[in-house]
Amino acid sequence: MTDAEFVREIARPLSGGPGDYDPLLELIGEARFVLLGEATHGTHEFYFERAMITKRLIAEKGFSIVAIEADWPDSSRVHRYVRGTTADATADEALLGFRRFPTWMWRNTVVVKFVEWLRRFNNELDPKQAPVGFYGMDLYSLHTSIDAVLKYLENVDPDAARRARSRYACFDHFSRKPQEYGYATTVDAMESCEEAVVEQLLELQQKAREFLSRDGEVAAEELFFAEQNARLVKDAEQYYRAMFRGRASSWNLRDRHMMETVESLVAHLDGSRQPKAILWAHNSHLGDARATEMSHYGELNVGQLIRERFSNEAVLIGFTTHHGTVTAASDWGAPAERKNVRPALRGSYEELFHETGLPRFWIDLRGAGQIGVLQQRRIERAIGVIYRPESERLSHYFHARLPEQFDAIIHIDETRAVEPLERTSVWEEGELPETYPFKL
Repeated sequence: MTDAEFVREIARPLSGGPGDYDPLLELIGEARFVLLGEATHGTHEFYFERAMITKRLIAEKGFSIVAIEADWPDSSRVHRYVRGTTADATADEALLGFRRFPTWMWRNTVVVKFVEWLRRFNNELDPKQAPVGFYGMDLYSLHTSIDAVLKYLENVDPDAARRARSRYACFDHFSRKPQEYGYATTVDAMESCEEAVVEQLLELQQKAREFLSRDGEVAAEELFFAEQNARLVKDAEQYYRAMFRGRASSWNLRDRHMMETVESLVAHLDGSRQPKAILWAHNSHLGDARATEMSHYGELNVGQLIRERFSNEAVLIGFTTHHGTVTAASDWGAPAERKNVRPALRGSYEELFHETGLPRFWIDLRGAGQIGVLQQRRIERAIGVIYRPESERLSHYFHARLPEQFDAIIHIDETRAVEPLERTSVWEEGELPETYPFKL
C-alpha cells in the first residue's frame, strides 16, 4: 500500500452535507478552546469551513468567544454590532474599522455573512444564556488603541484623560507610523515610551474600582475594553522596538500578546460556567510550534502556549490545500491580487493529500498520529498576506510533523480566492495561467 493509499483509508471525506463535521465535533467533545487555522490569509474555503464549524460550536456546544487574528479596536466595532449596541446598520458597515492592510482578511464576503449570522443568533438567544462576542487578538493598532483609551477616559474622568494624553504624546513625532518609532529607539535617536505606556496601564487598573462605582455595572465591559487597549499599547510599544532586534523576539511578543488576550477574555467573562473560545488565525500561529522548524529558531506560538496552559482542554485544527487561487499581495501594502496557487511541491503534506484523489477530507490526527506515513517529517506550505510563487520553496514552506502540530487537519485540494468587499480591477483580472497563451 502506498503512502497516499494509506491516507485515503484513514481520511474522512467531506461532501458538503450538514453532517460532515459530526465526527469532528465528537473529537472536540468538552474542550474549551478550539483553534481553527488556515494555510493562507486569502482562501474562500478556509473562511467558509471555519465559519461552518464555528456556528455549530456556538449553537451546539455553547461557545461564546470568537477571537480572530486582528486588532482589538477594529474587532470591537464588530463586537458591538453582533451584540446590537451600535449605530452600524449592517455587517459591512461594522467591518469598516478594518482599514489597515490587508483589508481583505476581514472585509470579505464570507466574514460579512458570518457576522450577520452572529447578530441574528444573539438576537434570538435566551436572555439567560451568554451572548457571543467577537474580539481581536493582535497588537498592530498602537495609535487606534491610544485613541480608544483617550475616548473612554474623556467620558469618565477628564483629568485622567489629560494625563493619558500627556503620556501618549511620546509617540507624536512619528505621524502614526510605529515602525519609525521602533527604529528611532533602536538606533538611540530617542528614549523609548515604555515607562509612559506602563504608567498609563497601571493608572487605569488602579482606578478601575472607582470607574465602576461611578458608572455602574453597565460600564464594566467598556472599562475592560479600555484596559485591553491600554495593554495593547504597552505590548505594541515593546513589539515595534523588538522588530529591529530579530524575528524571534517580535514574533514571540506578538503571540504571547494574543495568548494573554484570550486569557483576559476568559477571566473577564468567567461566570457560573467557564466560557469557551474559538480562535481564528493562520496555521503558523495555531499549530503547535514545537512540531515545526519554528522551534529551532527560538519561536513559540499561540498553539504551543494554549497546549501548555490548557492541555487536553484545547483542540488544534489546521487547513491545507494543493492548488487553486488565493487573494494576496506581491508586497506589503500593495493591492490585493487574485493569484494562482501553484501545485504543492514534492515531498509536502499537501502533495501527499493530493495523491489520495479525494477532493475534500479531514483526518483525526490523534487517532492516526503514530502512523509513520503522517509522522514522517515533511514540508508544509504557508501563504500569508504576501505570496511570491517565484521563491515559493524558500518563502512559503517549512518542515513539520503534522500529528504533533495539530489534532485534526482539513484538506481541500482545489481552493479559490476569498472575495474582498472592495474588488479592484487587479483582483478582477486575476493572474494569467503559466501556460498562457498556449493553454498547454
